[in-house]
Amino acid sequence: MKVKDFHSMDSHAARESGRLSMMEDYSKMRDHEKEKREGLSWKEVFLLNKRAVLLWCRECPKLFISTALHSAIAALVPYLTLCFSAGLLDELAGARRREELIRWIMILLVADAGAYLLKALVFRWKEALSATMYYHGEARISRKILSMDFCAADDTATHELLSRIRQREHWSGWGIHRIYWHFERLTEELFRIIGAAALTVSLFCLPVPEEAGRLALLNSPLFILLLALVMAGVTLLSPYLSTLAEMCVMDHDESMKRGNRNYFFCLDLFREEKRALDMRIYRQDLFGLKRIRKTASVKDGVLRDVIRDARGRMGILFGLSAATSRLFMGAAYLFVCLKAWGGAFGVGSVTRYIGAITALSAGLSGVLKVIGEARVNSDTLKMTFEFLDIPNEMYQGSLTVEKRSDRKYEVEFRNVSFRYPHTQIWALKNISLKFRVGERLAVVGQNGSGKTTFIKLLCRLYDPTEGEILLNGIDIRKYNYREYLGIFSVVFQDFQLLAMSLGENVAAGSSRGYDRKRAEACIRMAGLSEWFAAREEGLDTILYKDLDEKGVKISGGEAQKIAIARSLYHDAPFIILDEPTAALDPVAEYEIYTKFNEIVGNRTAIYISHRLTSCRFCDEIVVFHEGSILQKGSHEELLSEEGGKYYELWSAQAQYYGKEQPSLDSPHKVIYS
Repeated sequence: MKVKDFHSMDSHAARESGRLSMMEDYSKMRDHEKEKREGLSWKEVFLLNKRAVLLWCRECPKLFISTALHSAIAALVPYLTLCFSAGLLDELAGARRREELIRWIMILLVADAGAYLLKALVFRWKEALSATMYYHGEARISRKILSMDFCAADDTATHELLSRIRQREHWSGWGIHRIYWHFERLTEELFRIIGAAALTVSLFCLPVPEEAGRLALLNSPLFILLLALVMAGVTLLSPYLSTLAEMCVMDHDESMKRGNRNYFFCLDLFREEKRALDMRIYRQDLFGLKRIRKTASVKDGVLRDVIRDARGRMGILFGLSAATSRLFMGAAYLFVCLKAWGGAFGVGSVTRYIGAITALSAGLSGVLKVIGEARVNSDTLKMTFEFLDIPNEMYQGSLTVEKRSDRKYEVEFRNVSFRYPHTQIWALKNISLKFRVGERLAVVGQNGSGKTTFIKLLCRLYDPTEGEILLNGIDIRKYNYREYLGIFSVVFQDFQLLAMSLGENVAAGSSRGYDRKRAEACIRMAGLSEWFAAREEGLDTILYKDLDEKGVKISGGEAQKIAIARSLYHDAPFIILDEPTAALDPVAEYEIYTKFNEIVGNRTAIYISHRLTSCRFCDEIVVFHEGSILQKGSHEELLSEEGGKYYELWSAQAQYYGKEQPSLDSPHKVIYS
């Protein structure tokens, strides 16, 4: 055998081993999900569904009223037709009086037209309200994310939980939205049962005449009981089989989660504008198409097990469920026709009784199916409420932050250490630092040294794991949380602007209009004078084209200047800039720094930067490394320490600055992390 044949066999064996390993993983995950669903008691199922219904009733009360009304009309209208058509058929099979036939036809037409008109009107009302369900659901999720502690919103476990909820909604339609459809079906089936029961009573009360011979056995209570038991068994069996089939669908939830993520990830390759250049240069379209084909492959993709089950157990269960319901209909036809043949009632009543008894069975079966689906859906409801019930554990504080006209604030980090949730690695360790209003503080350094974490703690997006942060000598956890956040204006490195007007972006958070003159002044101060003068709509210029085709596209540098203008408009005593000139060209960066004091004014400025030249504009520099402070001092002081970390980093960048260094316009303060 050739060597390449051995390699081919090894490669095939490796692929087969990987495929079997993946199948084992999917099998374990399916078994785990199945155990979780089966672990829910009926009491838990009831409470979860009750809570979901009450939640929707609070958010959309008119929707459930219109749905209940429509369900009642939809369930009872067919019986109206059955009743009047039975009278018409009896007349046709009997005397055939012209006047009576015309009367029955007119009654049937008027009643039918009126009932369906009312049904259509209520349907439109219901549909108009149900169209808002998606937006109510998105608003509910958004409110929760924006109201929860930032540390919880930033936690990967939270994102994973929300991702799984979304996955269930997209893959099989399970989740809190399903509650509405369950409510609609349940109310319709209940009204159907009420109407069918009312019409079916006389079927069992009307006896077959004794002269009918053996057919008189149909009057026997034992026969009726036996028939009722058979019909009840068939009625119960159909929804039971359907529920088992739905559980088979849910068993594939974990594998479909992976498949959906893979699929939508590949679609993002084609849809996201920011990927367009890389797609064409590196032919990532080939990679994406290959992944999509593999995901959708019948033989090896994630759909393989679903298709196999659809051909096997799952398909058999769905088929048996449908076949069982047909058996009931056959039994109903046989019983009603035999009683009519025996003379218990006229031919016209056959359609009424068959329609009523099959509707009764369908209603009972429908109720049981809804109950079965509700049990299957309860696992997703549990996940949804687990997300909505994520507690806010950060103490919100009650002290009012002093509104000082002189902005005399002092912030102190006292032995602060911090590590992120679910990790044992310290992001910051024993940080002690004090700075006052009006100072220029720069945070610079290598990635992962703790710069962004330092800012998150200062803004109280997280609380320290150890130590305390003080504002004017008081632990910041004692201050009112919203008021404390209000003393900071921050331009984050990954800041976001909205597809709204320029003025609304600059004056973000101003719900009752904004000061247009102040917004224009902030825009000019941020270095956008010429760009702003060229905009005919001025502050009403729409950014981006997401919501308005007249929107303007802006460059990264322009966006960063708008973000700086937004921080200036907020006019907080502390201004924090995370890589404030990262997207600016050297000329624009120089303009920003030459107007440094004018822009910042009497605020305390804190900078995070990788460009060490920006440190020259600050009062003091604090050097962070691996979560600890290594050095602290002015630019000249730190450069004089030739063995220090700051000198090392400055030297590494100095070759790009050139030998001539610009003179310092003023003393400043920098933190390097």
